[in-house]
Amino acid sequence: PCGTGQTCNDPDTAANKLHDFTCTCDNDKSVKKTDGPATCTKDECSTNPCGTGQDCNDPNNSPSSTGDYTCTCTGTTIKVTGGPATCTNDECTAMPAPCGTGQTCNDPDTAANMLHDFTCTCDNDKSVKKTDGPATCTKDECSTNPCGTGQDCNDPNNSPSSTG
Repeated sequence: PCGTGQTCNDPDTAANKLHDFTCTCDNDKSVKKTDGPATCTKDECSTNPCGTGQDCNDPNNSPSSTGDYTCTCTGTTIKVTGGPATCTNDECTAMPAPCGTGQTCNDPDTAANMLHDFTCTCDNDKSVKKTDGPATCTKDECSTNPCGTGQDCNDPNNSPSSTG
């Protein structure tokens, strides 16, 4: 008379004692019902199958429903059904690229929940860098004294993409 995943207990088996049996959920002994099946649930997320840095969602808590939970990397759309997801997020590989032309990107921690920690460094001046966005790089074409001795040099546009 009890459903799957339940144990039936009839405390008095005398012929005149009817409807006194109790159904108890196997996975949660506190859930029981007399004279009919108990309403058992099984939350697959209760054992934390996804691990740290992931959110677990079990859409169907029926004891007969297994493997339908999803693990989603916190703060991302990376998700896997029925097991832990592989959570990585190298912000430097994003499109469009987070750093400007003439810059190198470095993301020191590619864990999915580590966001906005990348650094852009100017290729022509490694001391100029910025975290979480493009650095402000300049290129002074006069710094190499291209005009020669006795001449003044003026570079009106110090943009790295401006030459000539």
